[in-house]
Amino acid sequence: MSGKGQLGGFLQTRRSQLRPQDVGLKDFGDRRRVPGLRREELALLAGVSASYYTRLEQGQQVGASPEVLDAIARALRLDDAERLHLHDLAATAKRRVSARKPPTEHTTSATRDVLDALGDAPVLVSGRRSDVLAWNRMGHALFAAHVDPAAPHHPADRPNLARLVFLDAHTRELYADWPAKARAVVGNLRVVAGRHPDDALLASLIGELTMKSPEFAAMWADHRVQPCAVADYEMRHPLVGTLTVTQQSMRLPGDEQLLIVTTAAPGSPSQAALALLAQTASAAEAERTRQAARNLRA
Repeated sequence: MSGKGQLGGFLQTRRSQLRPQDVGLKDFGDRRRVPGLRREELALLAGVSASYYTRLEQGQQVGASPEVLDAIARALRLDDAERLHLHDLAATAKRRVSARKPPTEHTTSATRDVLDALGDAPVLVSGRRSDVLAWNRMGHALFAAHVDPAAPHHPADRPNLARLVFLDAHTRELYADWPAKARAVVGNLRVVAGRHPDDALLASLIGELTMKSPEFAAMWADHRVQPCAVADYEMRHPLVGTLTVTQQSMRLPGDEQLLIVTTAAPGSPSQAALALLAQTASAAEAERTRQAARNLRA
């Protein structure tokens, strides 16, 4: 997952997805050996030499200025998120990268207070590599009731959202439009990988998903970038049925952790379904507490 390799792969994939007519070039029907624009055509649109662009795409040119990167982004018709990703990839390609195991992620007491304060709204905290670092009672009940609710407290056992989406049958059934959720997960991992090519655990996760999920491998090869923000999903929950929710991801200060909050439209059947789920989750939690007390007395 080297910086140079990611930069070259991103540029090549994006170039292959553009047709001459997409960027105002005449297509005379000549046969192309590869899909998309030629390197010379992209270089012409960006205002750089073909040899310079070729070296950049091959990872031999790592000193591109912000102005040149912006020109290439315009030529490739990148959106704002993709343009920032291009700058991140170019920045990481400049420095020598050696894979390392980063420190274990933890939530702060302030973040845990936020989870408690949000009450019956399903909330979870996702780490850099999409590990679930914490969730409230409703976050567990909505997203992964089949997982031990205490799992986020133990780093070795933490659920991982990407693994759940691609490798867990329950989670796959949870989303009516599973491909949309899957693309969002991959798009966010692309953003993170561009910023942290030296993260050995992230590289291991991507390698595992590539080997175990052909769908992940295909989406990863597409180099799509999709930072977590706001998205609507239709969910098919095994206890409360179908509901339409909005998932909002907010970056927490001082780290790359995300606070993911799920809501439903006020007065809607989906909000009623969440209220029913809250009652069920509360009863399940009370039963776990009683069982723990019985075990202590035994």
